[in-house]
Amino acid sequence: MLKSKYQELVPLLRTELNLGSVMAVPKITKVVINVGAGNALSDPNLLEFVAGELANITGQAPVITKARKSVAGFKLREGNKIGVKLTLRGQRMYDFLEKLILVALPRVRDFRGLSRKGFDGSGNYTLGLREHIVFPEVVFENVDKVFGLEITIVTSAKDDETGFTLLSKLGFPFKKDKDNKSKPIV
Repeated sequence: MLKSKYQELVPLLRTELNLGSVMAVPKITKVVINVGAGNALSDPNLLEFVAGELANITGQAPVITKARKSVAGFKLREGNKIGVKLTLRGQRMYDFLEKLILVALPRVRDFRGLSRKGFDGSGNYTLGLREHIVFPEVVFENVDKVFGLEITIVTSAKDDETGFTLLSKLGFPFKKDKDNKSKPIV
């Protein structure tokens, strides 16, 4: 559904962004999901639980990440397992984004819209969720520990304004100001 919506928006985006070619229209290239589990050093089963939950939510097996260097202040040694990440592309990416927009974000407590400060200067957008239990695949009775996750939406846009236009046309619920217009990127 989201992919077909994008294909319908391509001519509109081309004229609105004043682009010469259809190939210059920005698109979403991938979605990266990252979970840092700092408590994994004391609880070795935590990463397996997090990996299982992410696999259940996205339909793809994640990769367990390891520390690149030692940090004495955190009692962290090089090679310790400290997080989980996965990259979604193609149809799984569109399915996940559709679920995020239509189901998960409305279930977030006190949700008033996405902040525009999540853009990185190159048209990519990062948002964080404090609880993974907003996704419908998570069975609340089986959850031992609630964890947060970071979602990065990588686009082919050259700047933040183009990336914002793409994501807002696809239905991402960004915050509005008093005049019901989107706030400029700061």
